[in-house]
Amino acid sequence: MNLTQQYADTLPELVSPCLPTPVTQPNWIYFNDALAGQIGLSRDNVSLQALAGNAVFPDSQSVAQAYSGHQFGQFNPNLGDGRAHLLGEVQIGKQIADLALKGSGRTPYSRGGDGRAALGPMLREALISEHLHALGIPSTRSLAVVGTGESVYRQFGPESGAILARIASSHIRVGTFEHCAARGQIDTLKALFEYTCQRHYSDTKDPMDLLRQVSLRQAELIAQWMSVGFIHGVMNTDNMTLSGESIDFGPCAFMDGYNSAQVYSSIDQQGRYAYQNQPGIGQWNLTRLAECLITLYPNGERDERVEQAKSVLAEYEIDYQSTYNERMRQKLGLAELPDAILADWLALLSEQQADWTLAHTMLFEPDDWIELFAKPEQAQAWRESWLALNPDPDLARQHNPWVIARNHLVDHALRMAEDGDVEPFTRLLDHLKTPFDKPESEEWIRPASAGFAATFRTFCGT
Repeated sequence: MNLTQQYADTLPELVSPCLPTPVTQPNWIYFNDALAGQIGLSRDNVSLQALAGNAVFPDSQSVAQAYSGHQFGQFNPNLGDGRAHLLGEVQIGKQIADLALKGSGRTPYSRGGDGRAALGPMLREALISEHLHALGIPSTRSLAVVGTGESVYRQFGPESGAILARIASSHIRVGTFEHCAARGQIDTLKALFEYTCQRHYSDTKDPMDLLRQVSLRQAELIAQWMSVGFIHGVMNTDNMTLSGESIDFGPCAFMDGYNSAQVYSSIDQQGRYAYQNQPGIGQWNLTRLAECLITLYPNGERDERVEQAKSVLAEYEIDYQSTYNERMRQKLGLAELPDAILADWLALLSEQQADWTLAHTMLFEPDDWIELFAKPEQAQAWRESWLALNPDPDLARQHNPWVIARNHLVDHALRMAEDGDVEPFTRLLDHLKTPFDKPESEEWIRPASAGFAATFRTFCGT
């Protein structure tokens, strides 16, 4: 495996050289053999020691990245990698990608934190990131989870420590641009803009063109989240990538019964990042990016560029709705999607709190499908209107997963792993990697009990 240091060498003002903190008893918890093979790694002791922070890969110059961010709408100028280390870039096919560690020890940005991570949240990230990838949704990838042999202390007491090895197209965030703009570092902001274009949008030369490209990718990404009932839970600007990948999965969850106002994150007290708010938050975050990019223009041009940015941000709404409608058209197996059919469908699911995933997956299994609804006569009336449009079962089956990361299954797998039994985690991950295959056992598709669903909450794990 050959590591390069393009980001650190190009943008030294946005990194701080620092090494991971060694751990006492590193051990494999999870290793993604297929992904590792693409970058020339294997499950050997050399890899274990390096991914645990106990050794250094050849050509690695470990750094922590600086960034700022709006967290729940409030700007924090001093964020950065408080418990992560970028080891460098690796080659995957014709593309380069970041190799980074999470939970690997303190950095100059730790702000009093211990720099470590608990096993449960790192395994959650492995489950969710690999599941999103299998669903065809852009996401960072999980290369490995390494146990540290040490304890970390969180709100519920001591927990087993772990380090996640993550692959990302890059870790450039909206918050990275905010970091430069907030400090008036225009030369660094310009260099960041040029590097971002070179790495992700090679045909882009103008800041507003970059905004347009990022806006389109984010509109498509969030529409894909919405189509599978995924709730990110913490859509701060430091968690929005310029590459258009999903990143950071601390309090995320998948919705069971359809509820547009659904919130799972224990820290989202006001519901800012509720399911229904995700498209609007995407636009809000892009507005913060636009504010940074406008500062790259001469003062005399900025009023004109503000109007241009407003037009781009308005196009985001169109792009989002177009992508969402297309995803829903495919999920319903239709050649065309009448507005009334979609509106009535969402109203039906909302009124009866029907399971989002199974309501789509079982459309062509009418006996099982009708049992999902407390008032079957209303569901049947909608179904007759839908059947009149001659839906295509093959199209629907290609876009409706049988298996999603059900919250009760994830919760059980993580609890068992924390007690030393990783078999439930491994079995669940195997099914999450093949979400469109109908499993033999209903345990992988069955919704949670009403009691579990009513009280389930997620936590950041920091």
